[in-house]
Amino acid sequence: MGSTLLRLLVMLPILLLSLVLHEVAHGYAAYLMGDPTAKRYGRLTIDPLAHLDPLGALMIVWTLVSGYGFGWAKPVPVNFRNFRNIRLGAILVGLAGPLTNILLALAFTIPFRAAVVSAVNGGGSPYLAGALAGAVIVNLSLASFNLVPIPPLDGSRIVFGFLRGKLAYHYARLEQYGMFILLMLLLL
Repeated sequence: MGSTLLRLLVMLPILLLSLVLHEVAHGYAAYLMGDPTAKRYGRLTIDPLAHLDPLGALMIVWTLVSGYGFGWAKPVPVNFRNFRNIRLGAILVGLAGPLTNILLALAFTIPFRAAVVSAVNGGGSPYLAGALAGAVIVNLSLASFNLVPIPPLDGSRIVFGFLRGKLAYHYARLEQYGMFILLMLLLL
């Protein structure tokens, strides 16, 4: 089996799990803060199809095949006006996805260590250790990338939660340019 196909077969489920749980965490945090939007739209599910963005999914496959690029899931809808506390809600919803990816990375670290020890002692598969290392790297990368404070990334929600008055207003207006800024940074 070719290395590209093997990478696709191993990493695609890991990426799907990581992206889906990231988005569900946003929706659940929003729900806990008083916003039922994600629940109303059936997005508090681990069914990958509910979170599938067609272009984002193609980009995920492209990234796995080419080794370069990025992909995304469909963002969970959140209505900040439904929050009991808008600033706290923005911070918690922004943190929920990256924190989930950090927890997943930690969870994958345990079997990774066992797989490495087993492989070194001749009883395990180095491929399993490699796949688990990939899961750790993917989740830490997702967490780190999403914490960048450029809209629409999660870091921008966290920053917004700490801003007041006109500063918060002007920062929120960056959202309309955020994707352009993000693409420019990714292409550099």
